[in-house]
Amino acid sequence: MPTGVCGCCGPLRPRYKRLVDNIFPEDPKDGLVKSDMEKLTFYAVSAPEKLDRIGAYLAERLSRDVVRHRYGYVVIAMEALDQLLMACHSQSIKPFVESFLHMVAKLLESREPDLQVLGTNSFVKFANIEEDTPSYHRRYDFFVSQFSAMCHSTHEDPETRSRIRVAGIKGLQGVVRKTVNDELQAIIWEPQHMDKLIPSMLFNMQDNEDSERAGEENPASLAESCFRELLGRAAYGNMNNAVHPVLVHLDNHRLWDPNDFAVSCFRIIMYSIQAQHSHHVIQQVLSHLDTHSKNTPRVRAGIVQVLLETVAIAAKGSIGPTVLEVFNTLLKHLRMSVDFELGDGSRRNSASSLSSTRTKESEERIVQNAIIQTIGFFGGNLPDYQRAEVMMFIMGKVPVYGTPCHTLDTVKIGHQGTKRIQAMLLNSLIMVTSGFKCKTMCAGLPVSFLEPLCSISLMEDSELRQLVLEILHNIIDRHDNRAKLRGIRIIPNVAALKIKREKISKQDVVFMKKHGQQLYRHIYLGCKEEDNVQKNFELLFTALALITIELANEEVMIDLMRLSIALQDMVLANEENMPMFIRCGIMALVAAYLNFLSQMIANPPFCQHVSKVIEMRNLDAPYLLPEHVFREKCVLPDSLDRDDVGLYFQTADLAEALSLPGYNVERLSIPYIPQVTDRLPRRKSFVDTISLQVDILSNSLPDQSELAEEITFETLKKAIDTTGLEEQERERRRQVMEKFQKAPFEEIAAHCESKASMLHDRLAQIFELTIRPPPSPSGTVTVTSGHAQYQSVPVYEMKFPDLCVY
Repeated sequence: MPTGVCGCCGPLRPRYKRLVDNIFPEDPKDGLVKSDMEKLTFYAVSAPEKLDRIGAYLAERLSRDVVRHRYGYVVIAMEALDQLLMACHSQSIKPFVESFLHMVAKLLESREPDLQVLGTNSFVKFANIEEDTPSYHRRYDFFVSQFSAMCHSTHEDPETRSRIRVAGIKGLQGVVRKTVNDELQAIIWEPQHMDKLIPSMLFNMQDNEDSERAGEENPASLAESCFRELLGRAAYGNMNNAVHPVLVHLDNHRLWDPNDFAVSCFRIIMYSIQAQHSHHVIQQVLSHLDTHSKNTPRVRAGIVQVLLETVAIAAKGSIGPTVLEVFNTLLKHLRMSVDFELGDGSRRNSASSLSSTRTKESEERIVQNAIIQTIGFFGGNLPDYQRAEVMMFIMGKVPVYGTPCHTLDTVKIGHQGTKRIQAMLLNSLIMVTSGFKCKTMCAGLPVSFLEPLCSISLMEDSELRQLVLEILHNIIDRHDNRAKLRGIRIIPNVAALKIKREKISKQDVVFMKKHGQQLYRHIYLGCKEEDNVQKNFELLFTALALITIELANEEVMIDLMRLSIALQDMVLANEENMPMFIRCGIMALVAAYLNFLSQMIANPPFCQHVSKVIEMRNLDAPYLLPEHVFREKCVLPDSLDRDDVGLYFQTADLAEALSLPGYNVERLSIPYIPQVTDRLPRRKSFVDTISLQVDILSNSLPDQSELAEEITFETLKKAIDTTGLEEQERERRRQVMEKFQKAPFEEIAAHCESKASMLHDRLAQIFELTIRPPPSPSGTVTVTSGHAQYQSVPVYEMKFPDLCVY
């Protein structure tokens, strides 16, 4: 009974309870009683120790009103809590915050959308408050789960569903703002929370039903804003936990094919995170590509395209140590794609599987093209100093059929697969070298890059040779003249092209002295391939013209003339029985190039001779000019008239025209012979190796007459001027090579046997002199006709070494 009396007597209730009760009107429609709310706020500020009790009592009333569905009083209670929270910033607010969060949780647990939105709005206001001291024990696990559930609302009413989702996104944004800047709340970056936060945002970004809404009322735009804010606050150690849920969400919802949403997501990621963290994202996508290595081609292609977008953005900033990792992974998947394509093609057993196999091959081509585009775009966006390293890296990955390759397993895919990979990597090299401007040619074409490139250029495949020539064009052309030289033709006025050029530098002069022969040999041997088409001759003409513009001084121009004359002589001799189209194509190439060279030199006699030959060809042999021979219905002759001197360029006339200071016209009379300078010469066989060894051994033992030759001024002069001797030596070696390549096997075997017997005889003589035991006074045993005989040598006749006599 006394308890009941105390409960009924208002004056006996604690003051904070009376102040709290007074803020509630009799009719909830009247709203919060502002005068009493001011009294409650003043009391809470004056006595902060009472805040926890005020909060607990408000929570008690709110819980009771929620159960009784008196939602008007619930709104009043939350408004009072918000005002108290904004007014009080003392140390005692910590217990009050716990009561506040408990009431917000009560509202979020209810199934009424209005109460959920009300609780979310209160939590967002609380999240915007900066607390003076951190909280050691507060956790937001429940709010992350509840707000994430609201983001996936499936309410029947579209308007209500949109309101709940917007509230959920705002709640998650509040959690992010409240926790990411607090070192004690780093737990929010753990996977169990990120696996709820990130998919909730992506779900709303993906499900853009309310695209007509603007601003914060549109769940998609609000989710994107929150997603950007979260990624912008991600630190170095949290990047992986933030990106992995994105990849999982794209897998679960099958968003790699089509991949428009995946591409947009990673664009947002790359532009939101800090630039120095970009390589984390690239590593995550690469790892995800490895995980899906056996998935469908379209899924892999979608992931590669996402990687392309990621790399394109990262290449403009800092990409860290992932350059080689990107290329290694992409090349590995390129090889796997080719293996899948060719493997499925080889396992065809019936006509019914033919259509499905072709579909699979076309899908694998999509993957391969995406990988090539990624490699090329990535390398093309790197700075020049890094691009040169990438070029050598890719060239080191290009397999050569029949030679060991340390990076790609070409045994399983065979010759066809190796050719496919070669073409793909060379295409990516074209993209990487596009726009590459090296200051010196030694930096653009180092030995480690030039030698394998020239080796590939001599393979029996016109497509590969075309790709190599395009790569050379990209590297050599430093003044963007290639577009003006497209197509092989007789240019009437080269000056009208307005070609840009500079004086050749000393470094480029040195480069041509060291490696010019490799370029000449590449062009010489590439011209006479029987599978050449018009494009091959066009690219060869452009290569000659670019070398003339970028790398030619007087000495190089003489070498290029010798090369042109050698090509003409090769066609006229026709020792290799080349098709008539190839012979006429080479003649047209020589005519187009010498016409270009004569106008570049601007030598009137030279130009006159070239013009005269071209005019004679127009009249009598139009099939020797590029405008005619590359027509579809060009009539080719059965043979070329070698005696008609007026149709061909003459060395004597060229030498007479160039009798000017600076030109060593005497070198024009020396025939050009291609030098074997690269490490992987084409069609190198065992017979070639034997011929070279026998040739060296036959000359390694000079005669005594040569050793005793008298040294005079003439011999010294000849020793210094070794140009002619070098040419003779090259000619002799060429003859030896041709002999071993064209002679019958029996003749080669007999020749090698005779050389080997000569070598054995010489070695036997040497061994007999070195191994023979020294003479002895006691005699030595010799076997003559099967009988042993002793021969004694007197001591005074014995010859002792100088070191043994004193």
